[in-house]
Amino acid sequence: MSYDLVVRGRRIMTTAGEQPREVGITDGRIVAIEPLGNDLDGTRVIELTDDEVLLPGLVDTHVHVNEPGRTEWEGFASATRAAAAGGVTTIVDMPLNSIPPTVDVGALEVKRKVAAEQAFVDVGFWGGAVPGNRGDLRGLHDEGVFGFKCFLLHSGVDEFPPLDADEMERDMAELATFDAVMIVHAEDSRAIDKAPTAHGSAYSSFLASRPRGAENLAIAEVIERARWTGARAHVLHVSSSDALPMLATARRDGVRITAETCPHYLTLFAEEIADGATTHKCCPPIREASNRELLWEGLLDGTIDCIVSDHSPSTAELKLLESGDFGLAWGGVSSLQLGLSLVWSEARRRGIGLEQVVRWMAAKPAELVGLTSKGRVALGYDADLAVFAPDEAFVVDPQRLHHKNKVSAYSGRSLAGVVRRTILAGVDVDTAADAEPRGRLLRRGSVERVTGPVVRAEVPGPVPEEG
Repeated sequence: MSYDLVVRGRRIMTTAGEQPREVGITDGRIVAIEPLGNDLDGTRVIELTDDEVLLPGLVDTHVHVNEPGRTEWEGFASATRAAAAGGVTTIVDMPLNSIPPTVDVGALEVKRKVAAEQAFVDVGFWGGAVPGNRGDLRGLHDEGVFGFKCFLLHSGVDEFPPLDADEMERDMAELATFDAVMIVHAEDSRAIDKAPTAHGSAYSSFLASRPRGAENLAIAEVIERARWTGARAHVLHVSSSDALPMLATARRDGVRITAETCPHYLTLFAEEIADGATTHKCCPPIREASNRELLWEGLLDGTIDCIVSDHSPSTAELKLLESGDFGLAWGGVSSLQLGLSLVWSEARRRGIGLEQVVRWMAAKPAELVGLTSKGRVALGYDADLAVFAPDEAFVVDPQRLHHKNKVSAYSGRSLAGVVRRTILAGVDVDTAADAEPRGRLLRRGSVERVTGPVVRAEVPGPVPEEG
């Protein structure tokens, strides 16, 4: 049998860890995994070098693309190029900060139309839950969004207002009727209102304005409302380690709740953030080094399920780099292209293996949104792959990033791990300026090919551990 593509190497990241294997790919799917030396025949063959590992393409379920409406901040072309350069083959776009926000079917169709001709990787969409759109939730679900996002305080943009806890509960009860997930930006608005107001260039002032207690209170609300309604809930960008025991207890009690954290909370810490460094402003904030260590423990013990970017870019002007005013600067860290290298650099220093990093950044996010054919190098899965050199080092140069705005909290940082090649559905992703985008738009349960009709995604059966 001849395959469209065969990848051979001594380090193939299978579901049983790194193994010497040959991977056969046909029609964009992995259809054979054999021991190295079997000489599978392929129309194209990729021979990995001994310093390269074949990984599943990462799945990033927390990306703010911002198009349409704020395309000067980012856009589908630049965001998906950045994703591909970082080994990410699937993103799920947040319902804000685009205009219109994705809070009804009409807005979803606007966004899909804009994305269709620009996607260099596969793209799915979250819906939004805002005051007054409960009647739109089922329609968005039926149109294929992967779940619904809400805020428990001002989102930063007026067109995406927050829910209060009672409204969130009512929406959760609605979502429970069709088993959709509510994903929550969990900071308590009352606690934020009572905290000191951030002003000036001192990072300590900003940190005090977003206390752990605000996050802890909001996460407690999410837990209890999920408990009462039976709905699935997911806590976004956990930055307060105080909340981890609550999450662990809720899960033991049978509450259907999951949680994520982000590279900036795992690699940066408050004590090293210089005054005026508004590149580091995000909400919830980057906290102390001791807090960071506990987040890593939460990942290792399974309380935190996955690592995603929360790529939240803006124009350089909105970051107020010259004045460095934390009270007025836009909050958000851009890291879509750098996530794998950031997390791997920190993980290897702690003795955590690449297999675990990939589980947090590929398999687990795919599970969160029900993408049952992504996130693993396994039979029946999409041939979305990344060739990664884990020992190669580089220094972050923002000008070399595909992000539309060359602003980075990681400028000048030395990192380990370089993505040398990204493969989508068995074909190399070309991110050159004149390259043709080949990404697909994803619906919950199906895939829409950019150049063809909607086709139902096959759901693979159980995949045995590969020896």
